[in-house]
Amino acid sequence: MSSKFRKILVTCAFPYSNGSIHIGHMLEHIQADFWVRYHRMLKNEVWFISSEDAHGTAIMLKSKKLGVSPKKLIDDVKNCHKKDFLHFNISHDNYCSTHSSENLRLLREIFTCLNKKKLIQEKTISQFYDNSENIFLPDRFVKGICPICKSNDQYGDNCELCGATYEPIDLINPISSISGKKPILKKTKHLYLNLPMFNKMLKKWINSGILQDSVIKKTEEWLKIGLKKWGISRDAPYFGFKIPNFINKYFYVWMDAPVGYISAFKNLCKNNNLLNFDDMWRNSSTYELYHFIGKDIIYFHTLFWPVILESSSFRKPNGIFVHGHLTMNGLKLSKSRGILIKASHWIRCFDSDSLRYYYASKLSNNIEDIEMNLEDFVYKINGDIVNKLVNLASRNASFINKYFNGYLSDKLIDEDLYQNFVNSRYQIEKFFENREFSSVVRESMKLLDTANKYINEKKPWKLKINKKNVVKLQMICTMGINFFRVVMIFLKPILPDLSKKSESFLMEKLSWYNIKKPLLSHKIKNFETLYTRITRDQILKLINLCEE
Repeated sequence: MSSKFRKILVTCAFPYSNGSIHIGHMLEHIQADFWVRYHRMLKNEVWFISSEDAHGTAIMLKSKKLGVSPKKLIDDVKNCHKKDFLHFNISHDNYCSTHSSENLRLLREIFTCLNKKKLIQEKTISQFYDNSENIFLPDRFVKGICPICKSNDQYGDNCELCGATYEPIDLINPISSISGKKPILKKTKHLYLNLPMFNKMLKKWINSGILQDSVIKKTEEWLKIGLKKWGISRDAPYFGFKIPNFINKYFYVWMDAPVGYISAFKNLCKNNNLLNFDDMWRNSSTYELYHFIGKDIIYFHTLFWPVILESSSFRKPNGIFVHGHLTMNGLKLSKSRGILIKASHWIRCFDSDSLRYYYASKLSNNIEDIEMNLEDFVYKINGDIVNKLVNLASRNASFINKYFNGYLSDKLIDEDLYQNFVNSRYQIEKFFENREFSSVVRESMKLLDTANKYINEKKPWKLKINKKNVVKLQMICTMGINFFRVVMIFLKPILPDLSKKSESFLMEKLSWYNIKKPLLSHKIKNFETLYTRITRDQILKLINLCEE
């Protein structure tokens, strides 16, 4: 670890304000939260922000269907989303909305800057129009056959299967998602950002160490095909921010949504006078900036977003961390496609640590999809957390509590073995820093196997309690408790609830900086159940909730 503490801003992609958070959304925020909590344990200054993605045709149509104003809809959904994140111990420092005064001001400032530099151009295009609904169709409201891989039921802007990006008019057999009818082509004027003129800058930037190799490869494919001018406007009717000096034109949601990264921090600065907005967004040497995103929005973050930042004199991120989708039976969890497990349903059946741990056991720093398998989930939680981790504490604490009034021995029986455990921290630190969370879990389980093997070989339950053996018994069980403590320090960013219970049991804060010093001559509490096994009834309850 560096002796110099770092200043870090971490963001997640914004949940859309038209429905419930599902556990696919939760994957990204949990992944980022692991990283944030780890860095906070190292005493780095970390600010973790997110926002509601609150604009667009989908929100306008949903509010109309519910008979409420778009503003009421996004406020209600935001409150629900915040509760969901809190239930899963996501430690946001600020959770905002793109429908905010800060976002509007920054958006207009950036647009004015782009306009002055003549980067915005007006162009008449032919766009799909739904005659029965009297509305121009945004990309996501047109579906059809992908023009590249020919897969069915793909959106009008990109294919979820092959990753291709295209214009809606390129779709084969396009259909309006609103009416289910074939749309017509109608002429309209729109504003475009001159993305191609930044080709050279982007090539240099994406190879500067901020992207994973697989993401670089994908981004370079788009550059090779050739960048297109990027549409930043939408026609009325639309819920969003109006573009100044243009009649019935609104900013496209993908213009104002990423600006929300900046405005959420601006809002945080307003409520925290210790923070300086310019130190973060203008002077890039002061803070580090990292975006956690899903692989379906790579294009926006590696091409469009850096151009916006470059053009408006804001700093660019130090890293963009991309993850794959969460799938069940090979299908991506998706609100729009109706394949989901709501976060609120999950928390009615299980604790939040269980999902966090399961994700950690699957997450690496690549962009491969993660398959949610409920049988595997039960096996992993019961096997790893209950049988290996909590059982290690339980079996040793029973002797310490019964025979030694809760006090650990005054020295270790095997200092070298304890030191081997402690030395694992250097590898664990590398895994955390590189977001190889499955490796953190795997290394922790190896340590637990070693610890449980040690206790099994020493067999404290077979020792006759006499003057000679009583000291030995205390020292063996003290080793077991310290093994448990070391592994819990490693897993603290992943298992916050279990960590709190463990800190109460150990009567000591789990700290990265205290790991070298074992707990000796230290009193622990009477052991109480730290974690309970997952049952088949809980799984059936979840399935029933999802089918309601």
